Parts: sequence; structure tokens; C-alpha cells
Amino acid sequence: MRTLAVSVALSAPGPLILGFGLLLGRSSTQISDFTRRTAELFALVVSLAIYAVTNRNGGMEAGRKAALERRSNIFVGIIMCISGASMLLMTFLSGSDDKGNVILALVIAFLGVVANVIFWRRYTMLYRREGNSILGVQARLYRAKSLVDTCVTTALFAAMAAPGSAASAYLDIAGSILVSAYMIYSGVKTIREQRLRA
Repeated sequence: MRTLAVSVALSAPGPLILGFGLLLGRSSTQISDFTRRTAELFALVVSLAIYAVTNRNGGMEAGRKAALERRSNIFVGIIMCISGASMLLMTFLSGSDDKGNVILALVIAFLGVVANVIFWRRYTMLYRREGNSILGVQARLYRAKSLVDTCVTTALFAAMAAPGSAASAYLDIAGSILVSAYMIYSGVKTIREQRLRA
């Protein structure tokens, strides 16, 4: 419960800071990252609420608990798919002009890599110990977030280091496409697994 609460608390400022950062920069990867972080925060809040309800003192009837956990995990999978699809759409709708200042988004993405790797390992350990499916899906979400933030950091660094260059523009687009594809893949896999458990 504490790990879920801390992950929500640490994720909450990201969309707000990136939203402010969008006033300074217009990188498609930056816009995609803002969309992704906002959707993921929503999914984390729902997972925290379901985990709290299903693990209260006294517990809950096993069938009802499993059904609620399955719905929560499917919701997280749907959010991953929506997040990936919206990022893909934004990639192709955004222009290829100067992206502006992406330093704030770069700092958030880099800190995201560090935090997400820590939470990925923590959720993996908790899932192995407790076997709770919500924790298992959170481990998968944070693994995806770790890889995505690595990709986002690389693309934003290129946009900062060589603004307006063809190489940074291609890397920006490639970063968004890779982020989108991985999030959609992870979301579909999560939904499919949860539906098979029904």
C-alpha cells in the first residue's frame, strides 16, 4: 500500500510540470510524454484505490476481490493503450519546426528513468512476495515506463543538443513512435492476460 501511495505522490507533479514545460517547448516527444504521464497518473490512482479496498482489515470475499483486481488491471491496460495511441496521433499531427526549450521535460524524463527503475524493482519484489495481481501489473507498467523514459530522455537530449537539425527531428519522431508502440503492446498484453483469468 505504501509503495502505491508513494508512486502516486511522485507521479503527480510530472504532468503539471510538463504542462508548464509545454509553454516553453513543442517537441512531439514532450507532448507525448505529457499525455502519457497524465493517463498513467490516473491509472495509478485507480490501482491504489482498488488495492486499498481489496486489502482492508478483515479482507474481502476471494471471488469479489479477484474480480475487482482484474477490472483494475484491465483499466491500467486500457490506459496504456489510450496513452500509446494518443502519443502516436500527436507525433503525426505535430509540425517539424523548432521545438523550443525542452530542458524542463528532459529533467523530468531523466528523473523518471531513475524513479521508474526503482519502482519497477520494488513492485517486482512485492509481487513475488505477495502474489497480488495489482502489484504484478504495476511492475509491468513501471518496466514500460522505465524503457519509455529512457527513449524520451534520448529524444529530448537530441532536441536540446541539436535543435532544428534533421537528426533530432527524426529521433524525436522515432522516440514517440517507439514509446507509443511499447505502451500499446504492454496494454494489450495486460488486457489479454486479465481476460484469460476471468
